Amino acid sequence: MKYLIAGLGNIGRDYEGTRHNIGFDVVDHLARTSQTEFALDQHAHVAKMKYRSRTLVLIKPTTYMNLSGKAVRFWMQKENIPLENLLVVVDDLNLPLGRLRLRGKGSDGGHNGLKNIDQILGRNDYARLRVGIGNDFGTGRQVQYVLGPWSESERAELPGVLDRAVEGIHLFATIGLARAMNVVNT
Repeated sequence: MKYLIAGLGNIGRDYEGTRHNIGFDVVDHLARTSQTEFALDQHAHVAKMKYRSRTLVLIKPTTYMNLSGKAVRFWMQKENIPLENLLVVVDDLNLPLGRLRLRGKGSDGGHNGLKNIDQILGRNDYARLRVGIGNDFGTGRQVQYVLGPWSESERAELPGVLDRAVEGIHLFATIGLARAMNVVNT
C-alpha cells in the first residue's frame, strides 16, 4: 500500500524554523529517523520510504503554503495514491503547542494551505494531522506570530512534538484512520 504524506510549509531560509513550517519539520523528522533524504522534484521536495511494508511518499511542496493543492494533486496522480491514503500535516493556531488532532475531514479552519487543497481536490474529506502551535500573540499580530521563530521554551518542546507526530503518521499508515484517531487525539 502507498500513502502520500504532505507536510505543509513555505520554502526558503526566511521560513525555516518558523511555526508555520511545522508540517515541513514533521516530514523532515520522519525522513531523518528513517535515513531517507529529500530530493527536489516537480512541485515538491520528495522522499520515499518503507514502513511495515507500506510505501510512504513524503512531500514538502515548493509551491508555497497558499498553493499547496497543486503539489498534493500532482503527487497523488503521479503515484496513483487514493484520497483515503492522503495525510496532510499542518500547523494549527487553535491547538496548544504540541497538541495533535487527527481528522478524516473538516473545514480549512482559515488555513490557506488547506483551503487551496480543498479547492484543487474539490473536496475536504481527506485526513489531516493538525499540530498545535499555540496562539500566544496580541491583537493584529497573528501573521508575525505564525511566521515568527519558535521561542527558546517552544524549541525545547519540539523534539517530543515531532516524535508524537511521526508516531501519528505511522499509526495512520498501519492501523487506519479511525483507530489512529483514537490514539492520537487522546
